[in-house]
Amino acid sequence: MGSKDRPDRPGLRLVGALAPGPELGRHRPLPEKYEFRIGEVAQVVEVEPHVLRYWETEFRSIRPRKSPKGQRIYSRSDVLTLQKIKELLYDHGYTIAGARRKLRATGREPIAPDDPVVQQVDVLRTSLTALREEIVALIEELDGL
Repeated sequence: MGSKDRPDRPGLRLVGALAPGPELGRHRPLPEKYEFRIGEVAQVVEVEPHVLRYWETEFRSIRPRKSPKGQRIYSRSDVLTLQKIKELLYDHGYTIAGARRKLRATGREPIAPDDPVVQQVDVLRTSLTALREEIVALIEELDGL
């Protein structure tokens, strides 16, 4: 059995980005600066610029600002998050949705406003606010007795 064979599925081999290797979880060192242009980020993260632009549409935590000339300027934290996204997708085999959930669980990815959980929280907040107002009114009424 080769080093890239799947022990749970004889004859099935992992190839390309999914194949385990010594580079698993390792990132290129990040230059000592705070802002990066898309070409620099592509080199550091080791993906093509179009992949970075696509990930911007899928992950709310990646929002580079634009320079006066319209170029994307990534912050240091954006680059670190992009490295984590690449690790989840390429090294660990997560789907985009799975990587998004993983980043959300670690606090790196905000919840989308149209997420059903956000809507449930809003309904609960409204109910609790109304309940609080009722309790305050009852307390004031009891204080008057």
